[in-house]
Amino acid sequence: MKFSVFQISRRGGREKNEDRMGYCYTRESGLFVLADGMGGHPEGEVAAQIALQTISALFQRQAKPQLKDVQEFLSGALLAAHHQILRYATDKGMLDTPRTTLVAAVLQGGTATWVHCGDSRLYMVRDGDLLTRTRDHSYMELRNSPPPGLERINRNVLFTCLGSPTKPIYDITGPVYLEQGDRILLCSDGLWGTLSDEEIATQLGRNTVSHAVPELVEDALRKAGDSSDNVTVIALEWETPDAFESTQGVSTDSISDDVFASTIQAGPLDGLVDDLDDAAIERSIAEINEAIRRSAARKA
Repeated sequence: MKFSVFQISRRGGREKNEDRMGYCYTRESGLFVLADGMGGHPEGEVAAQIALQTISALFQRQAKPQLKDVQEFLSGALLAAHHQILRYATDKGMLDTPRTTLVAAVLQGGTATWVHCGDSRLYMVRDGDLLTRTRDHSYMELRNSPPPGLERINRNVLFTCLGSPTKPIYDITGPVYLEQGDRILLCSDGLWGTLSDEEIATQLGRNTVSHAVPELVEDALRKAGDSSDNVTVIALEWETPDAFESTQGVSTDSISDDVFASTIQAGPLDGLVDDLDDAAIERSIAEINEAIRRSAARKA
């Protein structure tokens, strides 16, 4: 497996950067993750970091060196991240929970599969054309025309995320077979909120990821000006085995089965739950709602 990868995150006009991104890989599998901590709720950057650490830890545990079921991993890892954020809020007795969007992709067996929740996006470009992109879990994205009374609704209003006291809604796509030169880009809304899909696809298809990504980020920051949101992007270019010499990317073919490499800061493993089912998620929701009720009662 070989790929070129480039990642960058800029604070923009915000007081702090609540975006987090990173990637990790074994000899036969690669994971790319991006989370955008949500403003209007406390500690969005913590929610984003918890999400990355949880998913990375589960990937390290299960990719030996390949995931048995990629879709099952992505679904379980997303719910585990949600569970960990709720647990963090419960332990701290928080009145409101930290929240984050999430988009994550796994490359394995010459295919890409991805999951997303919220409005952080994945774009896939082939031969300079936009092959597909994720559809945001927002009220406006799901409708070609808004219903009466919602014409002026903020495009950023989401109906799901990680950390909310309701079970998250998410979509899984793939597996999609990869071809030489395919580019996959994960980004926060600081990028796509300023640049069009066409601008993103054109720039990504025209240049290597190491050139396209920083140029896209600078274009977004320049167009948004002082009001720019955090802009975070991680992008990769896939190489087929017969074209390994075309770039100076990451090659995993020479590493052993037990090697795990990551750009994601490690988190504690002992807090992870091996088998999170619907009952476990519902218990987490009940715990955080009870903590909110007790706190409200004390203040009354």
